[in-house]
Amino acid sequence: MKHNKVGSVMTTEVVRAEYGTPFKKVARLLGDHRISGLPVVDDDEKVIGVISETDLLVRQADTPDPYEPKKRFRFDRLTRAGRKRAVKARARTAGQLMTEPAITVHADNTIVEAARTMAQHHIERLPVLDEEQRLVGIVTRRDLLQVFLRADAEIREEVIREVLDRALWLPPRSVDVQVTEGVVTLLGHVERKSEMEIAVSMTRQIDGVVAVVDKLTYRLDDSHIRPDEQALHGVADDWLRRL
Repeated sequence: MKHNKVGSVMTTEVVRAEYGTPFKKVARLLGDHRISGLPVVDDDEKVIGVISETDLLVRQADTPDPYEPKKRFRFDRLTRAGRKRAVKARARTAGQLMTEPAITVHADNTIVEAARTMAQHHIERLPVLDEEQRLVGIVTRRDLLQVFLRADAEIREEVIREVLDRALWLPPRSVDVQVTEGVVTLLGHVERKSEMEIAVSMTRQIDGVVAVVDKLTYRLDDSHIRPDEQALHGVADDWLRRL
């Protein structure tokens, strides 16, 4: 089963900054291009950090008010987070302002992997790297959502080809596949319970699938049999061991 890759949806013309890019130029880049963040690269196009609007706001929020009494000491500066915040508050360049290390993704990663990385780190964009770890693109949450624009007919064709035919070798028309607005319904009868579980699990992994409605039945409950004792075909062996 083939997933869409990050490289197919990323933006290749990336707005970026270098370590020594002045603070005001960084702010100008974000404003001019109407973006909320950008990567910071070294001379070899390796990503060394990222800057978001939040980083700029920290810089502005912590700038001392000339009309307020000067505080002698701030205990929050004793923590690691406090020290980082203090550095950003005095930042004059992208290198001092950026957050590091950068969370990145590779162009040959799947869209699912990129989406999972974004969710885990609560971020909205990922610099995309090539095989030599150099910056080749940027991918955002909006880019990843393109996968859900796949036509129902295209999703149905992939379920039949990759799951029913290639993985499970099921007889033609033994399982009916219906797709409506990305929701896949599987109806029919299979020989074993393991085949039913694999069909549902693999279908869920297909790009563009919103949900799977399982209306399959089976003749033999083989859940008590060890995977190496089963005679499954093709890639189904590997999938059974993951269940």
